[in-house]
Amino acid sequence: MTHITACSLLLAPLLSQLCSLLYNTLMFLPALLASVVVSLISLVGVLLLTVGKKSLDRYLSLLVAFAAGTLLGDAFIHMIGESLSGSGYTTSTALLILGGFLFSFVIERFVHWHHCHTGAEHKHRLATMNLVGDAVHNLLDGFAIAAAFAVSMPVGIATTIAICLHEIPQEMGDFAVLLYSGFTKTKAILYNLATACVAILGVVIGFVAIGTFHSIEKQLLLFTAGNFIYIAATDIMPELNRHEGVRRGIAHTLALLAGIGVMYLLLSVG
Repeated sequence: MTHITACSLLLAPLLSQLCSLLYNTLMFLPALLASVVVSLISLVGVLLLTVGKKSLDRYLSLLVAFAAGTLLGDAFIHMIGESLSGSGYTTSTALLILGGFLFSFVIERFVHWHHCHTGAEHKHRLATMNLVGDAVHNLLDGFAIAAAFAVSMPVGIATTIAICLHEIPQEMGDFAVLLYSGFTKTKAILYNLATACVAILGVVIGFVAIGTFHSIEKQLLLFTAGNFIYIAATDIMPELNRHEGVRRGIAHTLALLAGIGVMYLLLSVG
């Protein structure tokens, strides 16, 4: 009996690690698929060539408002909520969220600084910095997807939806910048797709980190939650405030609330 008990004590940690490894492996496949879907959204920029400007402006602003809601809902309801389940709010929690927020600020300021100092005659550098900034952003998206699926399937699905909805208007903007910088349509599509595929690399790196460091997925979730909050609060919502008119303002508010509502419903379903 003593030998059986001793063997059980020795095997228990190994079985636990094996189960954890198997679970992470199973979650890696849907996470990888999600990153591929997110990457393919870069092709949506082609819509700029086929849709009229008035129609695009009318519906795109509503999609942008909805995307802001999904980002905020995913950050607060899923990412932060799941990370704090079973534990309390600590200083480390706040620092990780703030770190993600400030990291996004630094990256954006770096890209903006180069934009301001290149001048109109250096459009090629503008395109280069846009691609670099987009690649870094997509790498963070990959981390977010990896961490979300490592926590649970519902959180992974919610995060993927939030990223997809945000990527649609962003990829259109990136495509327009490349065209403005002198890229041909084909070259703009290929370069945009190449930077978008960095999200796949982010998922791979994220799962390697999760497999190496214990419970790092929760830290990654909090960090990327800060990133999502920054995007919604500083990039998207100020842009919505530029649209005038009471009716447009009400429509944007309802779209934003609808985005948050979708994230809440996904939590209920999960």
